[in-house]
Amino acid sequence: MLNPELHLNPDIFSETPKKAALRDGYGEGLLEIGLENSDVVALSADLEESTRAEAFAKKYPERFFEVGVAEQDMVSIAAGFGVSGKIPFVSSYAVFSPGRNWEQIRTTICYNDSNVKIAGHHAGVSTGADGATHQATEDIALMRSLPNMKVFAPCDAIEAKKITVAAAKIWGPIYLRFSRNPSVVMTTEETPFIPGKADIFWLPQNNKKPDVAIIGCGQLVYQCLLAAKALEKEKIQTLVINCHSIKPLDSRQIVAAAKKSGAVVTVEEHQIAGGLGGAIAELLSEENPTPMEFVGVRDVFGESGEGEELIKKYGMASNHIEKAVKKVLRRK
Repeated sequence: MLNPELHLNPDIFSETPKKAALRDGYGEGLLEIGLENSDVVALSADLEESTRAEAFAKKYPERFFEVGVAEQDMVSIAAGFGVSGKIPFVSSYAVFSPGRNWEQIRTTICYNDSNVKIAGHHAGVSTGADGATHQATEDIALMRSLPNMKVFAPCDAIEAKKITVAAAKIWGPIYLRFSRNPSVVMTTEETPFIPGKADIFWLPQNNKKPDVAIIGCGQLVYQCLLAAKALEKEKIQTLVINCHSIKPLDSRQIVAAAKKSGAVVTVEEHQIAGGLGGAIAELLSEENPTPMEFVGVRDVFGESGEGEELIKKYGMASNHIEKAVKKVLRRK
């Protein structure tokens, strides 16, 4: 059942659940913190409309900087702002930032612990028709490996707004990961949100002991919930954890869930190498070795297609999560 303490959207499982794009949440959050704090500045690499930085640019033109198709220059300029008392937010497609400018992020931002927030948009295969060249499925691994960098992957538009606002108040380099297409809104304004804390969205019936913990991030948390609901009908009890904070991980919550359930399935719209699943495997191998299965992109590039079609093709839909759960249960 949905965790009643989190005030989640009760219409999640309706035939027509509310949808909104995570990038819209970013745009709303950027506008809000621009009003709250005059030190907030925004930079774009010729993609302010697609990344929803456009509203900030119109409202605060003196604090917006269009650098053109020059992602390396964008983050280098932002690094200067970040060590000079400003709070820069930079936005582009994730394949270009951090994809194209990783070395500049490493050396000018992370090495100097510059207070820069990097918004990587159009992440994952659900970007759709733009194809493999615009579908970032390696960005979490790129950012997670950098010292001083924090990594967040919100599950829906409301959470995207909350983490954008929170990022302005957290010192240091931060990577924010956003998908493009409208996705199901699972949370509400009343849903608690604490950066660095994972939230249990789904609980076993009648306080039963869970058979497995499903830990997801981004818009695929919705697929995790669909899988949990279907598995419940088969008497398989699950915990579903929304792990929006990939670095730092909520080690206490994840280790506790692994101990309680004895099996873990991770779900992400990203390569299974180096992403959320890798981070959790590293943690559990040290703290509580646990049988695991990984749902994600498996060492391939994406292709053009509708977002939902690609989620299914690359094995990340709810039925694939159900299969992963049953597979890991056989190894308990």
